[in-house]
Amino acid sequence: METKRYHRETLAAAAAALRAGQLVAFPTETVYGLGADATNEAAAKSVYATKGRPSDNPLIVTVANREMVARFATITPQAAKLMDQFWPGPLTIILNIHPGSLSKTVTGGLSTAAFRMPENALTRELIAQAGVPIVGPSANLSGKPSPTTAEHVLHDFDGKIAGVLDDGPTQVGVESTVIDMTVTPAAILRPGAIGPQELAPIIGFVDSEMHHVGASETPKAPGMKYKHYAPAAQVVVVDKPEQFAQTLKWAAASGQAYGVLATDAILQTVPRAIPQYSLGVDVKSATHALFAGLRWFDLHPTVTLVLAQAFPAAGLGAAYMNRLLKSAGNEHFNPADAK
Repeated sequence: METKRYHRETLAAAAAALRAGQLVAFPTETVYGLGADATNEAAAKSVYATKGRPSDNPLIVTVANREMVARFATITPQAAKLMDQFWPGPLTIILNIHPGSLSKTVTGGLSTAAFRMPENALTRELIAQAGVPIVGPSANLSGKPSPTTAEHVLHDFDGKIAGVLDDGPTQVGVESTVIDMTVTPAAILRPGAIGPQELAPIIGFVDSEMHHVGASETPKAPGMKYKHYAPAAQVVVVDKPEQFAQTLKWAAASGQAYGVLATDAILQTVPRAIPQYSLGVDVKSATHALFAGLRWFDLHPTVTLVLAQAFPAAGLGAAYMNRLLKSAGNEHFNPADAK
């Protein structure tokens, strides 16, 4: 299969491919998604097969407008307030769906579904022209770092999907916040750029403690159950900047080929011969660069160990650390190991 690179002038062709049941990757302000007609069960199933995604990991339904949501789900007054304030934007809202309105392939067999209206105007136009909502998991092989450019998508799926709508690099760099509006109080199931500090003034108290999903449970949102975002190398989280000198000695003594994923201030202390990727200067730039950095190390297959900088898990740092810890399988540098 030839994977086409669509642009604004070929948007109609991309919409036609979606209507025909094919897969088209699309840009959002967070990461690129892998799109398929959410009302076409065969198309939705092909998303799981193409990504290698577990079948109990539900898909987000991506829409062009609020009317599309109302066709499938009950929009509560509280949910409507969030849509008024944050849509289009990086907020995914879980709602109770009308019985039988979406297939179990999309919902993971649940009576709820997650809905999102992305900020990217080109993608909203794509969905509008297709005339159907599209499922929109991140456009990467399951478990790998999410894509923030069309090139990342093609790295994983060239020859495997119909095309990718190229609108340049994404802006936020990590996936949307997921909030469950079917429980009281509302609960954040996946942190993102919009946190409880922005949500609480609109709808009151929001439960932001991360919920764990058991092996036999079906998660309500993506990213709650399985290891995600991991490059081929083992990622090790370095919790404090002052630990890097000790961590570098430990990594060198291990005999492994290692690399460093950190801010510029840290990288100034790293020998130039060591593969390194800059996270910029602060948590905002680090969040934007995280997935691109993890993917960069996959282009250096000799690297088997990546030392990655942590940030305080507050505000945007909560989203950053959620993704980083998943990429590392919760592996932290232990100073005791270096003695």
